Amino acid sequence: MAAQLFYFLTTLAIFSAAMVVFSRNPVNSVLYLIFMFFCLTGHYILLNAQFLAIVNIIVYAGAIMVLFLFVIMFLNLRKDTEPKQPPLMKFTALFSGGLLLLVMVAVLSKADMVESTDATFTSQIGLVENLGKVLYTQYLLPFELASILFLVAMVGAVMLGKRETGERHF
Repeated sequence: MAAQLFYFLTTLAIFSAAMVVFSRNPVNSVLYLIFMFFCLTGHYILLNAQFLAIVNIIVYAGAIMVLFLFVIMFLNLRKDTEPKQPPLMKFTALFSGGLLLLVMVAVLSKADMVESTDATFTSQIGLVENLGKVLYTQYLLPFELASILFLVAMVGAVMLGKRETGERHF
């Protein structure tokens, strides 16, 4: 049952990721990306990583996607105002995407798949308590640096969004 659910979620995730790339409407692309995040959350639950599943829903499918939608709607993208892309830019994008695919295939071909047996499996792997122990002992410095970086980004966003006196409100 878990294998069929995994393949079903994988098929949906690949389809929605492809639709993110190939959709002409940016709002539809964001909605497909939200659907892909929900499929990824299903994968996290299958891996017994409940904390990552909840954080993925709250942070990515919630906050980040609302921010993406806000920015897309704020930019008011229309076909008549968008400049025509030169063919060299399309070729460059295709070439860099091909290189990325080549690197991913090379890395994944060398990766070893680790199988877990009943003797080595523990159901405590993805739980919040174990994640907290590792995060606050082994990775304390990177965790604190990331929190300072987020704080600076929030202060910068507030300062950029702050209106000056005498500025017109549209």
